[in-house]
Amino acid sequence: MSSLRISMVQTSLQWENPKSNLEMFSAKLECIEKGIDLIVLPEMFSTGFSMKPEQFAESMEGPSIDWLRLKATQLNCVITGSLIITEKGEYYNRLIWMRPDGTFDHYDKRHLFSLASEENHYTAGSNRLIVELKGFRIMPLICYDLRFPVWSRNDLNYDLVIYVANWPERRSFFWSQLLIARAIENQSFVLGVNRVGNDGNGISHTGDSICLGPLGNPIAQAKPGKEEIVSFEITKGEIESVQNKFKFLNDRDSFELSMD
Repeated sequence: MSSLRISMVQTSLQWENPKSNLEMFSAKLECIEKGIDLIVLPEMFSTGFSMKPEQFAESMEGPSIDWLRLKATQLNCVITGSLIITEKGEYYNRLIWMRPDGTFDHYDKRHLFSLASEENHYTAGSNRLIVELKGFRIMPLICYDLRFPVWSRNDLNYDLVIYVANWPERRSFFWSQLLIARAIENQSFVLGVNRVGNDGNGISHTGDSICLGPLGNPIAQAKPGKEEIVSFEITKGEIESVQNKFKFLNDRDSFELSMD
């Protein structure tokens, strides 16, 4: 039976300080047990949720990409999280899926958070990403994407959807309820990895990082407000059992997404 061992890193972030954050993550990742297949970091893990891309954006050959490649190789696992990237004159909130062999894929955040005017600073993505790891099909998304079920829809036959986030404490109830809804409606594993602590704007985050099964049942979760790394295992058998017993995905409506 296929299984996947995952570590979710729930941590505070040094505001707009990439060097300190990379040093912090380097120290934390040394504590992760051997045999992990996937490490998941929060949204904008090198800066926090900054609206200053002109100051903190890096290229795809920048130090944070080099750091991801080095750590993935050293730990022999995939590492993922989002950071601020500049490419062809545009800025992106870009998730990197870095493999231990140094190859990677990326996903650009589709839904930019209008309450923080993210759309005035970043360019939205237009494509979803499916990656494969140890027999699991995985769709990684970013924070505000969680509120949009059509974008999260399991019409791509994924087994796990991941949300990396800087989701504030004052809307933590919505975070927890929407994650459960995405798991139940898509009959998939759902993993939400969120930061803790206050950012540079004084906004508090309690993390509430969690992995849910295809019935919305909690598999692993971090303690609210606490910096910790939680490691756990998921199996393909749980997905197959639920989908074979409850064939709800067969009754899905068919439609096409428009990027307009």
